[in-house]
Amino acid sequence: MSTKKALVTGASGFLGGAIVRRLLAEGDYRVAILARPTSNLRDLDAVIDRVEIVTGDLTDPASLDRATRGVDAVFHSAARVDERGTRAQFVAENLTATEQLLAAARRNGAGRFVFISSPSALMDRDGGDQVNIDESVPYPHRYLNLYSETKAAAERAVLAADAPGFTTCALRPRAIWGAGDRSGPIVRLLSRAATGSLPDLSYGKQVLASLCHVDNIADAAVKAASSEKVGGKAYFIADAEQTDVWGFLGEVAEGLGYERPSRQPNPKVLNAAVAVIDTVWRIPYVATRWSPPLSRYVVALMTRTATYDTGAAAADFEYRAVIDRATGLAEFLAWLETQGGVTELTKDLR
Repeated sequence: MSTKKALVTGASGFLGGAIVRRLLAEGDYRVAILARPTSNLRDLDAVIDRVEIVTGDLTDPASLDRATRGVDAVFHSAARVDERGTRAQFVAENLTATEQLLAAARRNGAGRFVFISSPSALMDRDGGDQVNIDESVPYPHRYLNLYSETKAAAERAVLAADAPGFTTCALRPRAIWGAGDRSGPIVRLLSRAATGSLPDLSYGKQVLASLCHVDNIADAAVKAASSEKVGGKAYFIADAEQTDVWGFLGEVAEGLGYERPSRQPNPKVLNAAVAVIDTVWRIPYVATRWSPPLSRYVVALMTRTATYDTGAAAADFEYRAVIDRATGLAEFLAWLETQGGVTELTKDLR
């Protein structure tokens, strides 16, 4: 039997589930997950008999204490990730929960803590393109949204907690995608393309992005957990290929039988609409019930080039992409077909 034990948060989600499967395939870990009683663990069906389920919630300190007992490594991938929610909810779930999980893990003797962060933590509200940037880029003065702000705060807490005997690090994948994704940014955009409601915001400009296939970030997380060089550091993790965002969306849309996005709204009208939406979504009744149809954050993701240098991850824990875009895309499209298509898959997303 494996001697090391790992705790994975967010295991009912796309990335958390992939990390669980990757750890079990590795064979070096026994795996526990923290899950709510209502969590849907269907994507872990094939391995669930090999997983210890600790019932609880990230916002409950007693749950975190139970979950971290006897654990050697924590993989923290759970987060409030979309734009639905109030400031209090984002702070509680992304920052306070991370701080409390760090404290519980250290108190109970865990030696490793791998935090799944986001490049959004480095995107300035009023900034522009970020081309092949590395980890020397500072945190911005103003954040794009509550998700970016609270992920950055949580990342700083994780890195500051690094100490002898308790090694912490943060990994920054952008727009995680692949077979099994039920609610991520790529799936949400394709859902809008399917209904013809996704505008083309490129305005003729090529927008490049370093996306991250789920298998690549899951592999990176496991490798980082065993490296002696990662303490107190953050790392960009990305696919080997840089992706032309609008070309990629168009290619996938056509592969699914939809038209490429082509409607280009007037930029002034778009900016005015975003300003109104951002104001309305500060109302708690609205913010807690629906994701905004468009936001400053989404516009930034779709109009700014954002590419990352993964050299530090390669140097410190031998990161390299384990799946290429063509293979990942073929698997993704085949999986979508098994789910009845993107419209059926996303019909209940809010």
